[in-house]
Amino acid sequence: MKRYFQKFSVLLASACLALQACDKGFEDMNTNPNASSNPTPSYVFTKALLDGAGDVLTLLQGTMQYTTSYNDVAGFGAKYVLSQNQQSWTVFNNAYPKEINEITQVITAVSGKPELVNQLAAARVWRAYCFSRVTDLYGDVPYAQAAKGYTEANYKPAYDEQKNIYADILKELDEAAASFDASKVNFGAADLIYAGDVTRWKKFAYSLMLRQAMRMTKVDATAARTWAQKAIAGGVILEDADIAKVNGYVPAGQDINKNPLALWMYNSDYNPANFGTNNPEGGKFQDVFINYLKNNKDPRLGVLAVVWTSRTKVDTAAALQKGMSATLGTKPADFATYSEPNPATLLKFESPYFLLTNAETNFLLAEAALRGWYNGTSVGAAYENGIRASMRQWALYGAAGNISTNQIDTYIRYHQLNTAGGFESQMEQIYTQFWVGVFPNSQEVFATYRRTGFPALTPNNYVGNATGGKIFRRMQYPNTEQNLNGQNYQAAIARQGADDFMTRMWWDKP
Repeated sequence: MKRYFQKFSVLLASACLALQACDKGFEDMNTNPNASSNPTPSYVFTKALLDGAGDVLTLLQGTMQYTTSYNDVAGFGAKYVLSQNQQSWTVFNNAYPKEINEITQVITAVSGKPELVNQLAAARVWRAYCFSRVTDLYGDVPYAQAAKGYTEANYKPAYDEQKNIYADILKELDEAAASFDASKVNFGAADLIYAGDVTRWKKFAYSLMLRQAMRMTKVDATAARTWAQKAIAGGVILEDADIAKVNGYVPAGQDINKNPLALWMYNSDYNPANFGTNNPEGGKFQDVFINYLKNNKDPRLGVLAVVWTSRTKVDTAAALQKGMSATLGTKPADFATYSEPNPATLLKFESPYFLLTNAETNFLLAEAALRGWYNGTSVGAAYENGIRASMRQWALYGAAGNISTNQIDTYIRYHQLNTAGGFESQMEQIYTQFWVGVFPNSQEVFATYRRTGFPALTPNNYVGNATGGKIFRRMQYPNTEQNLNGQNYQAAIARQGADDFMTRMWWDKP
């Protein structure tokens, strides 16, 4: 895989010319003289995977109260500081010129070729994944006309309503899953997720379908049930071996080849990882997260968190772990004593990047069973399966992530689902465990929090915040949209509501 990445890096510059070249001359020629007229689909597909996985809105780590900072600049997610609102533009600004454009090129290149049906299906699934991430942050976004600047000189795409985007994403996943054919060629080594395994790609497609279906429970319960049951019948990710994750990251070399979340955490707050001299932006684990893990004797605590005791040594002992308050605006005197991400797990550049796990699908199945939409197992069994899977997955980071079966069994013994409780009580248990179990996928937790209200987080009413002391509901569109695509931008906010952090999108209902 490392050799593949080296080969890929040599060709990356020419590929990027095709993907990001200047639009000068399109109005007259509708042709980009710097672009390849015949891009190699496998290389572009790899680049789309890397960019789609790397397009992470990292500020949500603070929003979901995993991490925080005493520094206002780095602490937007935990403090919602008005002066740093531009941090919410990141995914929108990156997605369209990178992964959305790239995967559209792949789809164009392999469409209409029956022998490449698996490549087309995988590309459609990845396109659905990428768009789902964008729309779940912003609401209405360019969709049907997206990525047509390079092909049709359409530089001002209309924004689609989120409900229509969802309808098409679900259709795409359904059709793509059904079209996989094990007898046909696949992307092979260019596929950093499943190395071309179409059976696992089908499970990824149906698991995405389940995720998106459950997102609609408050706005269209009938459609949510229909699509959830279709996904479950198709076969979702239930085994550790089927986890959707980007593999092949390396510990050194070009940044694009490193785990994007580990790279961001390291560069933002923990470089160099040692005692006292790191944390240029004041980042630490937040007290809300650390206190929960400690109070519940969670065996993941030592896997995730450390306290530096010298410039070369860390301690994972539970008694030493301490989270920092998000209310701080200056560096505390005991700053070095607060917990940070474990360099042997969360800060490993070569660790896999999880996209969708069997922990997540099991928690979603627990909710589906609670609603009476699924009878394949009980609510309690699915809930426990989610916890077990969430603890086992850390072993994929290496020996430092191993949690024994005995530790898992002991934790579950003291955290069984109270099935005698009402619907809301069981939902709170399920999605509080989801909050811990899906970490560090903060964007997915953010979406589920907005839909369910769990875990029951207390907002940080920090001085100068942009939300009136509430946890925000969506991200703001970049200012460039007002200037370069103003008419369509204005139509979107007239339909959806003000371009504001507290505006609720289509599926986000009280």
